[in-house]
Amino acid sequence: MRSFGLIRVMVVAAVLAMPRAAAGQALDAAPMAALPAPRLSFSETEMQLAERVADHPGLADFYGTNGLKPIFAGAEGAPRRAALIEALGQAASHGLPAARYRQAALRRLDDAGADTVEGEIRFARAFADWSRDVTGGILDPRRVEPGIKREVQRPRTGDLLRAFAAADDPAAMLATLPPQDPRYEALRQALARQSQLVAPADAPPVPEGLWREGTSDPAVAALRVRLASVGFAAAPQGSPLTYDGALAQAVAAYQRAAGLPADGVAGPRTVARLNRGTGPESEAILVALERMRWMAGHDLNARHVWVNLPEFNARIYENGREIFETRVVIGKANREFETPEFSETMKYMVVNPRWNVPRSITVKEYLPRLQANRHAVGHLDVVDGAGNVIPRDRIDFRKYTAKTFPYRMRQKPSDDNALGQVKFMFPNPWNIYLHDTPTKHLFNQSSRAYSHGCIRVGRPVDLAHELLTGQVENPEAVFAKALKSGRETYLNLRPPVPVHLVYFTAFPDETGQIRRFPDIYGRDALVHAALVKAGLDSAAADE
Repeated sequence: MRSFGLIRVMVVAAVLAMPRAAAGQALDAAPMAALPAPRLSFSETEMQLAERVADHPGLADFYGTNGLKPIFAGAEGAPRRAALIEALGQAASHGLPAARYRQAALRRLDDAGADTVEGEIRFARAFADWSRDVTGGILDPRRVEPGIKREVQRPRTGDLLRAFAAADDPAAMLATLPPQDPRYEALRQALARQSQLVAPADAPPVPEGLWREGTSDPAVAALRVRLASVGFAAAPQGSPLTYDGALAQAVAAYQRAAGLPADGVAGPRTVARLNRGTGPESEAILVALERMRWMAGHDLNARHVWVNLPEFNARIYENGREIFETRVVIGKANREFETPEFSETMKYMVVNPRWNVPRSITVKEYLPRLQANRHAVGHLDVVDGAGNVIPRDRIDFRKYTAKTFPYRMRQKPSDDNALGQVKFMFPNPWNIYLHDTPTKHLFNQSSRAYSHGCIRVGRPVDLAHELLTGQVENPEAVFAKALKSGRETYLNLRPPVPVHLVYFTAFPDETGQIRRFPDIYGRDALVHAALVKAGLDSAAADE
């Protein structure tokens, strides 16, 4: 008699073998007679396969709808095995830990024909891991750092396996899995360039010092060898110990590749960069690649607002092309005020907005001032739960604490309103939005992290005009009419516009050159540490 566990697996496999539309129905929502008869007869191989995939929903989905038939085994599965092994060999170029995918073990199975259930499962799990990671990242961003609220939109493993099994060209299908955004490819190329600058372990380090043309020293010979090991050879014009013109040109070429001032002098920065392995430059690119994979579920060719927090900048893109740009001010580099990362949809803008003061600001900043002087912050109204303005002489502010204060504070539309002339709303649980501000001088600062979390816009009226373009016949007139009314006015966006609050400290510009920005909130360091841990964990699991 077969074990109860195996019987359970057989039942699960039978249900999963139904047509997907029927299997997706709740059992109590349809008469049992209306459902297809479950399959109850399985071969030994099919039962083994069902048992092995029962703990993996994506694989159970695929093999259930595939009749529990292998797709990687034997001569028929050879093209799929070869395509997958080749794709896994590109892991490092995507900044993914190669050990995670166990390519060498798969090669051995491939050589043996992968004719066993174990071989089928190893290839299937490798496909599941690879397709998951390359289409949505290796990390769950929300577990890395509290300020990262991003939800990754991943394709279903079962759907991807069905497409792979049906593909005439398995390698071509796998090539479609990574993000197709040209900026992702630019980051991959930048990572490859950085990797090429890492000297092999047997290359001698260059002694610390300052080496320039005309210098003669044994250290110059070590400099020649190490430069040659990363592709910048310079044949000696005389003694190999002499820093000659050819070596100066090689040093300058290396400096350009490494992003250093190309003066042809091997000073402390150049020597240090040449002596070490990967550094902050590569780490930032690795993190950027992972962050781009987090975004892969969004259509970045569609019209959208893109706010890169470390760049202090917001843009509108359409069909992959930038059509608007403005400086922004973001949340302070303080855990309480940091602007979070997420994607939402901008549904409307508010012209002449009232400012509903966040409760945290009300009780921490304004309540102590009101307790000392009930007439403090006179530009703000005190409002009850029904929205009624309460005269201050009717309130004894001193009897309340931050927890018990029952009122809200609100500022009327005005020239000095904290939200300025307009705010841009993409409703979210964190109450983050873009808005105007009367405090314009901050936009002249190079580092612009001063807000309580919301995003202040340097060119808010221009942003409003651009967002209304294509939605109304005359954006400038529509906005001007709403502004002139002096009343709080809602202008809906139809269709709504996606908004992506992102965090890239290394990112390609329109020419493909990688620009770098400060890790203002320290998030990149945490993402990189998590990527390293994922790689180490994968290597340990393969031992």
